[in-house]
Amino acid sequence: MKWVTYRDADGPRTGVLSGDEIHALTPGVTLLDLVGRGADGLREAGEGALRSASAVVRLGDVKLMAPIPNPPSIRDSLCFLEHMRNCQAALGAGRELADTWYRIPAFYFACPATVLGPYDDAPIAPGSAWQDFELEVAAVIGASGKDLTVDEAERAIIGYMIFNDWSARDLQQLEGQLAIGQAKGKDSGVTLGPYLVTPDELEPHRRDGKLSLQVSALVNDSEIGSGSTDQMDWSFGEVISYASRGVTLRPGDVFGSGTVPTCTLIEHLSMTDLESFPGWLRAGDVVTLRVQGLGETRQTVRASAPPVRVNRAPARLPYTRGLHDVADKVWAWTLPDGGYGWSNAGLVSGDGASLLVDTLFDLALTREMLAAMKPITDRAPITDALITHSNGDHTHGNQLLDASVRIIAATDTAEEIAHGMPPELLAMVQTGNLGPVATPYTRERFGHFDFSGIEVRNADLTFERDLTIDVGGRRVDLLNLGPAHTAADSVVHVPDAGVLFGGDLLFIGCTPIVWAGPIANWVAACDAMIALDAPIVVPGHGPVTDPDGIRAVRGYLAHVAEQTEAAHRKGLSWAEAADTIDLGEYAGWLDAERVVVNVYQKYRELEPDTPQLEAMALLVMQADWLAKRG
Repeated sequence: MKWVTYRDADGPRTGVLSGDEIHALTPGVTLLDLVGRGADGLREAGEGALRSASAVVRLGDVKLMAPIPNPPSIRDSLCFLEHMRNCQAALGAGRELADTWYRIPAFYFACPATVLGPYDDAPIAPGSAWQDFELEVAAVIGASGKDLTVDEAERAIIGYMIFNDWSARDLQQLEGQLAIGQAKGKDSGVTLGPYLVTPDELEPHRRDGKLSLQVSALVNDSEIGSGSTDQMDWSFGEVISYASRGVTLRPGDVFGSGTVPTCTLIEHLSMTDLESFPGWLRAGDVVTLRVQGLGETRQTVRASAPPVRVNRAPARLPYTRGLHDVADKVWAWTLPDGGYGWSNAGLVSGDGASLLVDTLFDLALTREMLAAMKPITDRAPITDALITHSNGDHTHGNQLLDASVRIIAATDTAEEIAHGMPPELLAMVQTGNLGPVATPYTRERFGHFDFSGIEVRNADLTFERDLTIDVGGRRVDLLNLGPAHTAADSVVHVPDAGVLFGGDLLFIGCTPIVWAGPIANWVAACDAMIALDAPIVVPGHGPVTDPDGIRAVRGYLAHVAEQTEAAHRKGLSWAEAADTIDLGEYAGWLDAERVVVNVYQKYRELEPDTPQLEAMALLVMQADWLAKRG
């Protein structure tokens, strides 16, 4: 028999499949309940449903769930040793296995809370850039038992399903260094289905006591691998018997077979021929697994939300995504949490004209902001846009501004925009292989932005140190206080409203990063901003603040400079100084790993012959620094 679970208006329903029709049992009866009755009880329930079903529905009219959506436990085994040999070879460790693989039928506990149905979307593990699948077969226990012999264990199997062990290979490699078992690399999802097939259905496929089921795995309808279950080195009976030592197994417990060789992406990785690798899974990919006698699963991979981070800095206004009224005809656009790319912008409106302060990291974000501002800019169109500095999270949306808008920037900002990091390089950071530590780090930091279609639009008007403009009858002062964060860093002061837009001279609740320096100049810039005595301060990143927020940034910079100078006097290298620095009260700020860049830049001030490193190298070092600290 083939058993299914599907959902209708009454909730999950269990039924037995006959042709293309499902003969359902009474609502509330689960397949797990029936499995608990043993093989005879399951067969009797199925025969009863075929004679007199509570309901009959066409298979094509419903969406199947996992046959057992909430199994008591899931153990995933490694019955195919060739899979392990292939994985070791792919990672450059050779094909010879340790003796223990031949002595113990290995398994680990998977996560019952993330069971997926055969056609459900499959989420990428948060923070992973190396998402993979594994085609396996699952055996389900139908009788309680402890200390089972191999034969007793085989007889305890009540049915089989397809099993997809979704795997985040980068997280798996990182966590493997701890040598305490599988963790987040293996719990983004386990697919079960589409049917629970009873052993009698598969008897024609047994060869010398082994199931011989032909299998194939496809991504976007291109075959990745194929094989047969008769390649198992350890039988289900051997694994189940081993697992039952001193432990009572329960009806509904699930045992995965491990991966059928070649039916996973990692086995196709070659360190000497990377171009031949088909690539890790990406959002939108469709993974299809086919197993003779067990059916087919077909799932679309989807992106996951990034891990939640909270900016705990004090805020003058609620720190939420969107447009906030901060003073008379002055607005701030804020994007929590203030980390890489989550930047702020602003709008100053006068009679019939408005000044925009910065655009955002991608076109979608900028469109969202401009749409929110439209009720204002319909009455007072944007005539000028001040770009505080050259980084893409403040410039990439420039092309969406009307051609009549005059874009203003400091001269050195315009120079950096003209020769800075192109959006295409950021797109490569999203997908490139920077190693098992840096790849998930950069994916987490930059993976949620869309860098496609961006055409860099530079300034129409430049200035050196200061410029005063009229915005619909209002005086607005533009002041270049750099170099500090970048080669030039401009702020916008609206005297009649008491508002200061600080650009990326101000990171509130998140760690400043010194791409240019010197740090002493950034400290001086903080003093200059404090002297403006603006009660409302809009930072480039983080919540709206006041002069105390400026003082906090100044305090961080002075602290890092002092700590770095002390390390230099002790003869430490800059890398040693960054690794051992005591961040004190600033350790809780988001993106603390940026201290690597800040210490490096301070050492370049102290030792001008310090080699200049590219931004990508510094990103990798930040990832390593963070990984060491969990």
